[in-house]
Amino acid sequence: MTALGPCAWPPAPIGTERLVLRESEARDRAAFIELFASPEVRAHLGGPRPCAELEEAVPEVPGRRPGVFVIAVDRAMIGTVSLDRRDATRPGQVREGGGDAELGYVFLPEAWGRAYAFEAWPAALTWFADAFPGEPVVLCTQVANDRSMRLAERLGFAEAARFEEYGAVQWFGVRDPGGSVLASRHGDGDAEADHRESADASDQ
Repeated sequence: MTALGPCAWPPAPIGTERLVLRESEARDRAAFIELFASPEVRAHLGGPRPCAELEEAVPEVPGRRPGVFVIAVDRAMIGTVSLDRRDATRPGQVREGGGDAELGYVFLPEAWGRAYAFEAWPAALTWFADAFPGEPVVLCTQVANDRSMRLAERLGFAEAARFEEYGAVQWFGVRDPGGSVLASRHGDGDAEADHRESADASDQ
């Protein structure tokens, strides 16, 4: 995982109508482990990891790096949304030399179907646009995760390529710096993208 780059971090917690995006805390560790151990969450992400392995790998305060936001409802973590630098050796690049900012996200199963991503994505993208003005953002998800693709398109990501990676066909989208990050109230329940995250537990 490549660091996002110099920026003012952490920002003040970012509030939406129902959510708070904030820096991770030690009390979030159990939720991070649950995300990586869940067969439902990991269905498009290479499968779950054993809890014992995660207990060893996940640090005391997971996700403590610029660009990683815990998504919380009533102070409790329900998922994460992150912006990291995409590995230049992977397919799908926009900037010469690679290092594009890539949006990732993941939600606990109990948070699915409530259109939380439709609030969390715009909040994170607005922060990024202020911190790194003029930069595009990319997103990569499996074609099988059709709800993620639909939500990406609704929030200004345009399909740039499809390719095979990790044994599955991937959808690669790009959102230009001038794209709108405004979302309608609560979005659409069908547009809720439940999970998509490429980070490894040891990076959290």
